[in-house]
Amino acid sequence: MIIDLPNTSTSALNKRLISLREEGGAIALSRVLTLVIDVDEGRAEDAIASAITASHEHPCRIVALVHVDERGSSRVDGQIRVGGDAAASEVIVLRLHGEVNAQGHALVLPLLLADSPVVGWWPGIAPEDLAADPVGELCHRRINDSAVAKDPYAELERRAENYSDGDTDLAWSRITSWRALLAAALDVRPYETITGAVVSGGVDSSATDLLAAWLAQALDVPVTRARTPAGSGLISVRLERPSGPLDLVRPEGTTLATLSHPLQPVRRIELKRRSDADCLTDELRRLDADEVYEEALVEGLAKVHSRDSTSSRLIKAGKAPSPEESRRLAAEIGRTRTTSSEMVTVDEEAATVHATDKAPDPHTARRAQQQKRLGTKISDDVATVEVVHAEDAQRRPGAAKGADGRTKEGSARKATGPSTSATSSPKGTS
Repeated sequence: MIIDLPNTSTSALNKRLISLREEGGAIALSRVLTLVIDVDEGRAEDAIASAITASHEHPCRIVALVHVDERGSSRVDGQIRVGGDAAASEVIVLRLHGEVNAQGHALVLPLLLADSPVVGWWPGIAPEDLAADPVGELCHRRINDSAVAKDPYAELERRAENYSDGDTDLAWSRITSWRALLAAALDVRPYETITGAVVSGGVDSSATDLLAAWLAQALDVPVTRARTPAGSGLISVRLERPSGPLDLVRPEGTTLATLSHPLQPVRRIELKRRSDADCLTDELRRLDADEVYEEALVEGLAKVHSRDSTSSRLIKAGKAPSPEESRRLAAEIGRTRTTSSEMVTVDEEAATVHATDKAPDPHTARRAQQQKRLGTKISDDVATVEVVHAEDAQRRPGAAKGADGRTKEGSARKATGPSTSATSSPKGTS
């Protein structure tokens, strides 16, 4: 349900919310926070839709300050969305006209939920110092999106200079899956020291810059940030090790990535690009300061070794992985995927399971053998149950089942016609 209140006030909005509860019962009373969105008219609906999606996991009151026009007479056009139009939240939209655009904090204050955290989100151009902004001063956590800035890298430098506890960036959430995959890949053999790293991505990709900063801070090794064409996003990461490079590559225009190392089989991984709703949901999971983000932004960004190299030049020099090679490997793995049953053979006389040469490595072969042994055991158990049922059926005269699932007794009755016994139908039909 959507209720429009043109040329209204926060007092009138609060009264309308109370009357809606009295008329229709409780509306979103289990809210855990207030989410304040400070946005321009062009991005407003997409931002509200993302917030509503995030409210499925984090029920909240959404207050959207929509800056429509700074000229003309001052007025506030209000809108309330509840029920199906607000999911697990209640949405209050304030469209600001004229001088009231500068008084957003005063409009938000009466609409905040009592005794609950406040999170601010700037989907578009954000103030230079989020914590010093009048709206930001009301918030425990402040979220911006450096990717929408004209110069994303310069925006990250401003964020590092003005960082306060509670600041975060949607670009940081966009690399969560990449950070998890790289951390997991370093937890398996060979356990070797990283000697360097190369991160390739779009020249306008702040997510690529943050990932390079995180690696520089966490590994304390030289990190090169290679440039690809604008709009291509994060493409690849190479971690140099004595036994060979560890490469995680997701070519532009696909969600399939490859993870490879000379001592391990190439793995094909589904690595989707995360939506704003997914990233916002992640950021709302924590309301305290993100120390890892702070270290990557404030300290790691300055440690990135170089930002002048192009990805194509490093690929030709063998210092960065090739996206086209990754695309080819992913397609080849899809065509030649080997099942566990093809990796083993069963010796029925000796009751043993042996690995074949189709297993890519000993670890995978052992897993395939275990799966086959388990499958054989289950098959034996099922066969045993079937034998027991057959023996029980034979003990009951005239009740043994035929191949078609009907009892022999029933089949005989059907073949000889209606029974004349006392238990047969009065009309002589079965």
